[in-house]
Amino acid sequence: MKPIIYTRGQALPVLLSQRILVLDGAMGTMIQRFKLSEEQYRGERFKGVTRDVKGNNELLSITRPDVIADIHDAYLAAGADLIETNTFGATRVAQADYDLADLAFEMNLESAKIARAACDKYATRDKPRFVVGALGPTPKTASISPDVNDPGARNVDFETLRASYYEQVQALVQGGADLLLVETIFDTLNAKAALFAIDEYFEATGERLPIIISGTVTDASGRILSGQTVTAFWHSVRHAQPLAVGLNCALGAALMRPYIQELHRAAPDTFISCYPNAGLPNPMSDTGFDETPDVTSRLLREFAAEGLVNIVGGCCGTTPAHINAIQQAVAPLPTRVVQRGYFYKEAA
Repeated sequence: MKPIIYTRGQALPVLLSQRILVLDGAMGTMIQRFKLSEEQYRGERFKGVTRDVKGNNELLSITRPDVIADIHDAYLAAGADLIETNTFGATRVAQADYDLADLAFEMNLESAKIARAACDKYATRDKPRFVVGALGPTPKTASISPDVNDPGARNVDFETLRASYYEQVQALVQGGADLLLVETIFDTLNAKAALFAIDEYFEATGERLPIIISGTVTDASGRILSGQTVTAFWHSVRHAQPLAVGLNCALGAALMRPYIQELHRAAPDTFISCYPNAGLPNPMSDTGFDETPDVTSRLLREFAAEGLVNIVGGCCGTTPAHINAIQQAVAPLPTRVVQRGYFYKEAA
């Protein structure tokens, strides 16, 4: 098996073979705490835009970089090793909903620069920090019809997704990302477009960064929305030779456990990541979810004790308090042991 030689993030395979790394928590949950107005989302530069932009969190990397930097700082201070860029919806496909598609490149570039500066500020020799370039699923799906009366209908095609993701990858890498994360995957074809674009960029530039692929099991069927089981999903994307594969969002840790166990069995030669929601939605909670930091961290500690994970963190509803509790809970426990894989030479 030919090993991958990374041009960035070279230390990650070694670190993952030594200890469990901690990913940050929810960006949206933290942004909501700032209670920003429509005018604050717009700033002076976009004062005259005709569509409402409140809720377009990726725009804040341009109009309120201080807010995004503060959130990164909070997660880094809490102990996170890996910081995601504020780019979940920063593609032309997603930004078209706000008539801001032409800002996609700038959003990704500025988001990566903000995360890079934060990680560089907190990094030490004993605890390096890494910028994770986040590629979200987009609000459109290439393999599922948006019209129940027309199963063959599609609202986006593979080429549109590929081009959109290529632009995103280009900006994230230029902005200083150490690795790329294709996350919250509910449609494997969308993910394949992202992976194709990543590989295309690597081939064009000669750069190669580690990749994490993270799917989303949407309900008790144990399948992602486009119909695949966790094992089938893994076999559909393993050709990308990711550093890690995992699951995030939709479920809390308790409900996610059997699917992480399944992935652990299906991918013995690849690191495993897991960043669940903070339990179930709860509108009465200040985070919108029902799990406190001690509950989420206890559950993820059980995953680690079972030898299931190499990367843990939080998705919707998690905060720096959750990440700090998770970091402390898993720190004493060994990382999951993997078999000889694509990264083996680097980790040896």
